[in-house]
Amino acid sequence: MTTLDKCEIGVIYQVNNITIEDSVRFHLQRLGLTKGNRVTVVQRDAKSAIVSVQKTRVALEVALLQKIEVGEVTSHNEWLSLDQLTVGETGKVVNLYGQGAVRRRLMDMGVTKNVTITVQKLAPLGDPIEVKLRGYALTLRKEEAAHILMERVDEA
Repeated sequence: MTTLDKCEIGVIYQVNNITIEDSVRFHLQRLGLTKGNRVTVVQRDAKSAIVSVQKTRVALEVALLQKIEVGEVTSHNEWLSLDQLTVGETGKVVNLYGQGAVRRRLMDMGVTKNVTITVQKLAPLGDPIEVKLRGYALTLRKEEAAHILMERVDEA
C-alpha cells in the first residue's frame, strides 16, 4: 500500500483509505474520490498532481495526496493519453477531457468512449498523429490527442 503522491502516472489505483478531516473528506467525496473508487495520476509536478477519478480530473496538492492511501489494481491495463501511444499500438478510449468546442469536435470525428484507436503514423517531430478508428484514418494535433484518455489493448 502506498500514498497517492508516490504513484506512477497512468497506472490505475484503488483508494483504500483517506486520513483527513471530515470537511475536506466530504468535499473529496462529492468529487468522487472515496474509498473503493479507482483513481489514476494523469500529471504531476513538485507541488501538485492532476488525478482522474470517475469522469473528472481533480488537481490536488502534495500534502493532500500524502493522506490518500491506494493499492494498485492489477486486473486492468495502464491508462494514458493518446499522444503517449507509439506507432502500431492500439487502445480503447476510456474518457475524453476537453471543454466545449474541443470535446465536441473530437466526438464529431467519432472519438467516443470504448472506440478502438490504432496509431498509424507520427510526423517527424511527433505532431500531428495519424490514427485509425471506425475504419478510417484521422489526423489529430498532439494537443488534441492529449485530451483522449486511453487503455492499452493487446492485439492478438
